[in-house]
Amino acid sequence: MTEPTVTAAGRGPQGLGDRAAAGVVWTVLQKWVVRIGGLVTVAILARLLGPDDFGVVAIAMTVIPLIYLLSDLGFSTYVVQVADASQRVLSTAFWYSMSAGVLLAGGLVVLAPTLGSAFSLPEVAPVLMGLSPAVLLVSLASIPVALLRRRLAFRALALQSFAAGAIGQVTAIAVALTGWGVWALVLQLLVNQAVVLVFAWVSARWHPSFVFDRVQFATMFRFGTNVVGVELVALARLWAETAIVVSTLGVTALGFLNIAQRLIQATHDLSAAAILPVSTVVFSQIRETVDRLRAGYLRALALSYVVVMPVMVFVAVGAPLIVPLLFGDQWGASIVPAQALAVAGIMTLGAMLDNGLFYGAGKPGRWLVYAIGIDVITVATTAFASRYGLVGISVGFVVVAFVATVVRWVIVSRLVDSTPWTVARPFALVSIAGVVSAAAGIAAMALLAELPALVVLLVVGLVIVALHLGVVRLVQPAPFRELVGLVGRRLRRRAPAVAVTP
Repeated sequence: MTEPTVTAAGRGPQGLGDRAAAGVVWTVLQKWVVRIGGLVTVAILARLLGPDDFGVVAIAMTVIPLIYLLSDLGFSTYVVQVADASQRVLSTAFWYSMSAGVLLAGGLVVLAPTLGSAFSLPEVAPVLMGLSPAVLLVSLASIPVALLRRRLAFRALALQSFAAGAIGQVTAIAVALTGWGVWALVLQLLVNQAVVLVFAWVSARWHPSFVFDRVQFATMFRFGTNVVGVELVALARLWAETAIVVSTLGVTALGFLNIAQRLIQATHDLSAAAILPVSTVVFSQIRETVDRLRAGYLRALALSYVVVMPVMVFVAVGAPLIVPLLFGDQWGASIVPAQALAVAGIMTLGAMLDNGLFYGAGKPGRWLVYAIGIDVITVATTAFASRYGLVGISVGFVVVAFVATVVRWVIVSRLVDSTPWTVARPFALVSIAGVVSAAAGIAAMALLAELPALVVLLVVGLVIVALHLGVVRLVQPAPFRELVGLVGRRLRRRAPAVAVTP
């Protein structure tokens, strides 16, 4: 009897391009709903909690991703991109993930006091213990979520994210209002992951077999070690940066930096984070033909810059009003880091797409080498810049982002058999629109300085978007037409049919 398999694209009459576009639309919608709600929640919590609370959770969250990573071991990424995801492959991945989740969650509880001592912050230990159940929840959900991504079932993923985000955010606010302090942030994460787990299993409609294939495990392990290596390098960089900031500037400074990072992460999720989960699946299906891979990558890169750059420009220009408006005047020290991270975020957008390209092309080892080099430079830059405070660290973010972008142009050009300039061209052209719209936004802020902050931000946003699209239409007409076409097709599909009576 032949084992059932899960095809990469799933079933359905739509072509790959249409299904990918639909996936991006649903993922963007998911990010907008969840992150806007998240920003509202953070804005409320920032008034109920202090920088120390956010700093303690930020330190604890430098450990949790490592545990997530070890419980998954890159197997979910393997499931997304492998040509044939048989029941044997899926079950092997699931049983490893579940077993590892149980062991690692228990290990985190045991090691929490030691880790708190290592950070010289005993209050981190109970937070780590409280977060330990999330490890098991994520482990149990990883394969069903990977299956949904593989099938391009981003509508189901979006709906589960809506529910998880809303329930988690309501929980956090309710707990904070009762005076539980940092535990509001802990419970928000736990509730969120629990809802994701339930929805993922219901949507995936899959169950594991009682089989564990050592040969399949070895194959997944070889692929997964490169994925894990990339994430371990990123975590090591995060740990080093956290240690540098805490030791030189204190935990309060880390809290200010964390708020800036949350703002930019929310902005990235509202604009760019839809790219990676969709791109990995799509690139894995066109990787056999280098011409098709190159064309698809350049098309996605140009369109991504067109969509994301005005959002990041708006945050960079409007941060002096956005930060106090959202989080309160006491978070003024987060303004400069937010502006720097927004500028860096424009460049690191390419890294998100390139990550999906290398994983989808089955070349995670090359991405690992890149990640090691860039993260070493990042830590060294942070160590040097920390003597100049948060402003120095912020400038360092921008410098490293530019260096990393140039390096990626070279390594990507080799993968897609092109030239570095061909890869760099979409960024260079759209940057013209970014500079023009940023200058106009700054001028508008200066002219409208006496008006209420919300009015100023609304006008500045409209100016930036209008000028950005106007300049893009001149310098990048093809991506502009494609964006208009994508929006038009999505609107026509959502429009109700009109019956015509003879």
